[in-house]
Amino acid sequence: MRNLFNFRNPEKSIATKLIIAIGLLISIVSLIFWYAILQKQKMDVMSIAVKYGGSFVNFTKESIHHSLLTSQRDETQRVLETLATPEGVRRVRIYDHKGKILFCSHKKSVGQIIDKATVACKGCHVDPGKSSELLQNPQRWSVYRENSGPTLLKIVGPIPNEPDCYTASCHVHSREQGILGFVEADVSLALLDEAVFKQGLALTAYVIVFVFAVSAFLGIIIYKIVSRPVSELVDGMAQVAGGNLDASVSIKSGDEMGVLAQTFNSMIRDLKAARDQREKWTQTLEAEVAKKTEEIQRTHANLMQTEKLASLGRMAAGVAHEINNPLTGVVTFAHLLKKRFPSDSTEAEDLNVIIEQAERCSKIIKNLLTFARATPSEKGKVSINDVLSRTIFMVQNQEKFHHIKFNINLEDYQFIILGDPSQFQQIFLNMFINAADAMNGRGNIFVSTRKTTESGKPYVEIEFTDEGCGIKEEDMPKLFEPFFTTKPVGKGTGLGLSVSHGIVKHLGGHIKVKSVVGKGTTFFVRLPLAEEAR
Repeated sequence: MRNLFNFRNPEKSIATKLIIAIGLLISIVSLIFWYAILQKQKMDVMSIAVKYGGSFVNFTKESIHHSLLTSQRDETQRVLETLATPEGVRRVRIYDHKGKILFCSHKKSVGQIIDKATVACKGCHVDPGKSSELLQNPQRWSVYRENSGPTLLKIVGPIPNEPDCYTASCHVHSREQGILGFVEADVSLALLDEAVFKQGLALTAYVIVFVFAVSAFLGIIIYKIVSRPVSELVDGMAQVAGGNLDASVSIKSGDEMGVLAQTFNSMIRDLKAARDQREKWTQTLEAEVAKKTEEIQRTHANLMQTEKLASLGRMAAGVAHEINNPLTGVVTFAHLLKKRFPSDSTEAEDLNVIIEQAERCSKIIKNLLTFARATPSEKGKVSINDVLSRTIFMVQNQEKFHHIKFNINLEDYQFIILGDPSQFQQIFLNMFINAADAMNGRGNIFVSTRKTTESGKPYVEIEFTDEGCGIKEEDMPKLFEPFFTTKPVGKGTGLGLSVSHGIVKHLGGHIKVKSVVGKGTTFFVRLPLAEEAR
């Protein structure tokens, strides 16, 4: 498992980024709430202080009410001094509209003029030094601090002109005068400062604990919900990148991480299937390449054998041509010798046999030379029955066919086809040679021709049937493939049926095969008839 939290390099860890971002957000919001709560506490404390300060000022006015009505200045001074004795009351004084101090808990201040910059004047006047204009919302209190001492609350209360004042004979105040003077009290807020300080410390501790607690829980939550699944996905990707397609991510949640893990696992399965398929294809391709290579090698060997047979055929044609010259001489001298004997003599009959057999040999050699001669393919009118007869005559004189009987049933009809006689002779010769090889040179070959119709068109069908070993079912689809043969090595090239099939197909016909293993094979060659033969 890789390092989940990297605070030295946070750009490399999404969990670290989330913790830092959310931690900063929580810290900033907590500081804002901390500051707002502190200010609210101060405002609440100040509101309470002002309330109790106002009560103290009212109590002071009630305490000096009688002494002021009776003009007992000493009594008023004594009351103010008495009121200033409790802890927390710094000073109490009374002054008139001009700011002259009439009474004070500190006797030394009596007769002095108050500072116009304090709330005593600025609390009611717009500009105490220049104008007597009053504020619409007078400020009756203010907070200040002397040197490094505690906070002090200065609160001012007016002394109203009551009926007892303006109706008494001892007073000089007129009825229209609303306020006779002011009572000012300076009260220490040391206890409240201490309480606010302690509350601030407690609140600060609470905020710090809250931030750390939330950060810890946040780290745990991010680890379980985000960091660990992401780390498992990263590890899984690393394994896949290393070639391990058996790896999987075991995230079972139903959220986006679970869906991502399922998609990742599905992708790995697809990649593995693709790799297995590719390997399978590679193995199959290698096998096919090896198979085709073997086939090419075998084809090359067959081509060499075919070239050898072609060379042998050319040599045989040359030998046949050389043999034909002596045979011509034999026939000529036999005719000359026959004239010396009577026509009914034994010698004449013997000479007739010599002439007949020599002419037969000459005819066989002529047919062989005609078949072997490489002439350009020229289409003309060809009689199938005539070509069949000539081909049968040619093969009957070969040693391979000495123990084979030909059963010929040619329909008495002129099957005229447009084509090259040598190509038809090649087709029929291949059929006869294959039949002789299938029967090991002994048996019957049945040859027949008939007229048939296929798809409304007339055809001549030539049937070749042998009594050989037959063709296996699995070899039937490959029968017309080039170089495919069931004969032993050296007995065939595998080109006879392939070439015959190509010639028939080029002429617009086709070849069908029926075979029973151990009983024989029948080939049906269908060729289209010319227009005048229909």
